Amino acid sequence: MTPETKARQQIDQKLEQAGWVIQDMKQLNLSAGMGVAIREYTTDTGPADYVLFVDRVACGVIEAKKDSAGENLTATESQTERYATANLKWRKDNTPLRFLFEATGQIVRFTDNADPAPRSRELFHFVQPAQLKEWLAQPDTLRRRLAEQMPALPEQNLRDCQVSAVTGLEKSLAQNKPRALIHMATGAGKTFTAITAVYRLLKFGGAKRILFLVDTRNLGKQAHQEFMAYTPPDDARKFTELYNVQRLASSSIDPHAQVCISTIQRMYSILSCESLDEAAEDVSPNEAQQPTKQQKLVRYNPAIAVEEFDFIIIDECHRSIYNLWKQVLDYFDAYLIGLTATPDKRTFGFFSENIVAEYSYEDSVADGVNVGYDVYEIVTEVTQKGSELKAKEWVDHRDRATRKKRWAETEEDTAYSAKELDKSVVNPSQIRQVIQAMKTAVETQIFPARKETPKTLIFAKTDSHADDIINIVREVYGQGNAFCRKVTYSEKDADGVLASFRNDFHPRIAVTVDMIATGTDVKPLEVLLFMRDVRSKGYYEQMKGRGVRSLDADSLKRVSGSADGAKTRFVLIDAVGVEKSCKTESRPLEKNPSMALKDLLQGVALGPRDNDIVLSLANRLVRLNKQIDDKAKARIEKHSGGIPLGELGKALIHALDPDAIVQTALATAKAKGITRSEDSLLPEEIDAARKTRVMAACAPFDKPELRDEIENARREREQLIDHINLDQVTFSGFSEQAEAQAKKTIQSFADYLKAHKDEIAALGFFYAQPYQRRALTFDMIEELHEQLSRPPLMLTTERLWSAYARVQASQVKGADKKRQLTDLVSLVRFALELDGELKPFAEEVDRRFQAWIWRHNAQRGTAFSAEQTEWLRLMKEHIASSCSISREDFDYAELADKGGLQKAWGLFDKELDTLMNEMNEELVA
Repeated sequence: MTPETKARQQIDQKLEQAGWVIQDMKQLNLSAGMGVAIREYTTDTGPADYVLFVDRVACGVIEAKKDSAGENLTATESQTERYATANLKWRKDNTPLRFLFEATGQIVRFTDNADPAPRSRELFHFVQPAQLKEWLAQPDTLRRRLAEQMPALPEQNLRDCQVSAVTGLEKSLAQNKPRALIHMATGAGKTFTAITAVYRLLKFGGAKRILFLVDTRNLGKQAHQEFMAYTPPDDARKFTELYNVQRLASSSIDPHAQVCISTIQRMYSILSCESLDEAAEDVSPNEAQQPTKQQKLVRYNPAIAVEEFDFIIIDECHRSIYNLWKQVLDYFDAYLIGLTATPDKRTFGFFSENIVAEYSYEDSVADGVNVGYDVYEIVTEVTQKGSELKAKEWVDHRDRATRKKRWAETEEDTAYSAKELDKSVVNPSQIRQVIQAMKTAVETQIFPARKETPKTLIFAKTDSHADDIINIVREVYGQGNAFCRKVTYSEKDADGVLASFRNDFHPRIAVTVDMIATGTDVKPLEVLLFMRDVRSKGYYEQMKGRGVRSLDADSLKRVSGSADGAKTRFVLIDAVGVEKSCKTESRPLEKNPSMALKDLLQGVALGPRDNDIVLSLANRLVRLNKQIDDKAKARIEKHSGGIPLGELGKALIHALDPDAIVQTALATAKAKGITRSEDSLLPEEIDAARKTRVMAACAPFDKPELRDEIENARREREQLIDHINLDQVTFSGFSEQAEAQAKKTIQSFADYLKAHKDEIAALGFFYAQPYQRRALTFDMIEELHEQLSRPPLMLTTERLWSAYARVQASQVKGADKKRQLTDLVSLVRFALELDGELKPFAEEVDRRFQAWIWRHNAQRGTAFSAEQTEWLRLMKEHIASSCSISREDFDYAELADKGGLQKAWGLFDKELDTLMNEMNEELVA
């Protein structure tokens, strides 16, 4: 048999598998099936190897070659094109044939001439006739729709990184790039981003079906839940109300499903006709032991054709799509879209270096999407060096599988290394020392203010190791079963325990081997303890990713009641040297956790501006930005030249971005007329670029007032709790020293009012002419209070009132009452000697109201009605608490509940505005 004949036989076989009826010209019968392939069909340029008919209409051509020419199939495309544009005998319509195939016995290439800029691509197998019929019926091809019909992305409810990812992906698809990689940090919402893209591809791109490929059953379940929860921006219905989502649990794909979620293990078993071990879906193939026997190759399955999916979204694409499992992706004629937080060189290579979105862990921390982390080390002698058991020692011997023990002597001296720990030898003391050291560190150094143990995840080596850890944790902490639980695939209720760990108070500590290592969200996690080493850089990054998720204060308090705010960091406790044994791609931003914030600020102001100082300051600023209120942020922004606190931290991180430094160096060289490539840059040029970027990012911190404001914001939020020095009462009463301090406080107040009268709006009111008095507002008083109560003055309303009560007791009223913010008005008036007596603002407003309403009634000749008087009293009470009243204030509860502005207008008519102006002037002035 000649190579040509053999190739034709193999092509015939593939066509028949795909549902084509194959005929020679002499036996031509176009009614024999939906799809008919005619061999050696006559054209005016010679016989075509195969012409394809669908429903009796010619639509495609196949150019067949022997296998030896397989690598050069693209060279035969012009020959295929010639037959496609030739005149076919007995065919009246001479429109060029649309579907072009080149094939050998092993390789099939395909071009759809209706695509924009038609480009051939390799297929695993021939396309079925029904699919060609469907494509012929559509007004546009998928690739044309992607290039021309995708509308602009609505950006509401999307983070900037998610907008960038979806738009970047759609741009790549519009350019017909077959593979695209979305690199987004853990916690940035990769799945939400992917579902947003899937929704748009279905609705606007007209995709038939999309495969969401995962490598563990747990990730598939999690993805399905996110599809069910997703609400698109342009429709109030849930995704699953609009489109059918199937989570594949058998070998049959629902023909009505637009999204299919499957593990790569299940899809491989379907395509290779190899039985599936259900437990295999619980562990990522990347982490599972590699099979020793020869695995079957994927082969054509007519029930699941190569054109089954238009797109494949590959979750955690840095791991399980290589080697044996790559066959699943090679099988389908689909765009491949990868999602990962931890790509490696292999990932970049597989996706043709087409990175459509890149959002690093450092970027996510700077944006507040994730939190930074600190590393705390625990080192023990046995962990480092191992140990030795002497012969004839009586010890437990335990069966690894059953854990059944027997008490017996050791037969010989047994030395074990650190690597053998918890495998051939278990040392309970080593586990106990690590757990006790963790407990002490968390309670005294890491989270000393917490009343409950922060949510903690411990990574164990094996299931047996996890059991040992759990028993010792419960013992060291003196807690019951609920306190510490195991979450591994071998547990029957693993999902239930995981849900409780995520949402409930118990368990406080979870021990896992691999179930929570990747892709599983537990946002309240604040401590990760590594009691196993990890070789894979990507896997280690994924494990660390379990702790990076940010969490708001209310959500954190629901599971950790003594937490005093939002989650701002997590702590990685390294008990096995995993940080040193594995060079990670992300880095802890906090390089100097023991250095005070003011010292870090001083460090960047004076230099040196080394990476550790700059990154530590960045982390501290990003963390502080989550802790302080909007007023403190506004004060900082005022002194930073309009730059928000979080942006100051992000600028420091971006200044040290290696890629950006290289680009700066290249731009600098170009500006000097020097042509450089990245590889030819000199070390001194890169260093100069780094210094330029760091100098620009650090420039705002040259201002001492900004540094002081940042330190003040930190100090205002933080308190020192002295549990050491116990106190006792030795004297009760005012001393001469206390009175002198009170006088000093009063003098500071007077000096401040005089020095700042032109700067603060509220003081302008007291120093202004009478007609300007009505300008006093609650916001002005609040601004003055903010200025007075901050360090170093610390002149709060309570402190000032107390000082006056000590020094001028006979002139001070209401010293025993709780102070209101508006009492500051009375303090200012008394300090400026506008009033001879200091009394609560509300009392003065009440006194003035009585005088005003009596005078007003006398001038009117008729008194206000009882209902009008009651409303005037309500208005007076609002002025007493807010300094003024306007129409907008009638929306507040005490006035709105009585009928609001409409009711007041009905009582006073046009006189209402005049009365409000009078009251604002008379009661406050």
